[in-house]
Amino acid sequence: MLNWKQPIRVLFLLLGVLFFSNIVAPPAAEALLIGTKQEIEIGKGVAADLEKKYGLVNDPELQARVARLGASIVAVSDRKDLPYTFKVLNSKEVNALAVPGGYIYLFKGLIDYMPSDNELAGIIGHEVGHIVKKHTVVQIERSLAVGVLFAILFGNSNSAILGDLIANALMSGYSREAEREADQLGVVHTMRAGYNPYSMLIGMEKLEAMSGKSDYGLFSSHPDTASRVKAVKDQIMNDFKVKPVVNEAEKFSQVVDGKWSLPAFYVKYAGYSPRMRAYLTAGRIYRLTMLPDYSSDKLYINDMENATGIYYDDEREPVVIVTSQDAAANGLSGMNAMAQLIIERIRERAGR
Repeated sequence: MLNWKQPIRVLFLLLGVLFFSNIVAPPAAEALLIGTKQEIEIGKGVAADLEKKYGLVNDPELQARVARLGASIVAVSDRKDLPYTFKVLNSKEVNALAVPGGYIYLFKGLIDYMPSDNELAGIIGHEVGHIVKKHTVVQIERSLAVGVLFAILFGNSNSAILGDLIANALMSGYSREAEREADQLGVVHTMRAGYNPYSMLIGMEKLEAMSGKSDYGLFSSHPDTASRVKAVKDQIMNDFKVKPVVNEAEKFSQVVDGKWSLPAFYVKYAGYSPRMRAYLTAGRIYRLTMLPDYSSDKLYINDMENATGIYYDDEREPVVIVTSQDAAANGLSGMNAMAQLIIERIRERAGR
């Protein structure tokens, strides 16, 4: 149960006026009454309840990493008037929540499922999008308006009931329009902040595979997944003109740019499908070529666990990961031969 008596009582009365003026849910979903100060106060109460319910992961390094990722997204967002916090809740659930006032939570299960900074940045970019557009604030106003009618009919304006209404509003999921707005901003945020341009897409693909395994938040309450994935792809490729792209076939996925291409990916590796691996690679190549001092001569090969990695300069994340199954499916003699071929192809593209 949520318990915030101020400024909810004032909002309760004001929303009564709006309710009977028939403008509680205007066509353009905008917050009408809850200002920034009130939003922060409401969010503070929700955040305290969440942390009490789940507890925070006792890992200062992880908490600092998530806070760093969040700060990089906020820095490029269009709403910086909030005391944003980014924390990891101690739950195995694959989930994330955007609470009013800039309190954003990732669940430990999500961190385990999406280990790379780029994937997490895509999720955080989406959640910050909800905060930027005040989606949860709009939901709260609508939920409180229903509470106004309840109170008038039954003569009850108990603050505990109002707290429950706010809790229900936060957990009820967003509209399709709100989700698409957050998707769009998620792409914008990750692009502006310099992450893999396909971050949002890879995160959506992973969450789609988890459909039905989470009670609320993320894709369990996000409708129309297929059209949203398509919209994100179109935004990345058409609005931002990102290249290379990915050719998705039934049994493999391949990084391409016009007539240029890399050997195809055929198998799943470390939880990433061939399609995800191709998008990760395409995005990494895009980011490398944006570097002012980029040189394909800085690419080198290094052994990984049951795979071979192609790295760039001193970056920790591999540009490409090659498996023996991929090499065999491409008719190559082994992982090293495929890795050498990929480096040659990347150099060819750089020299075009």
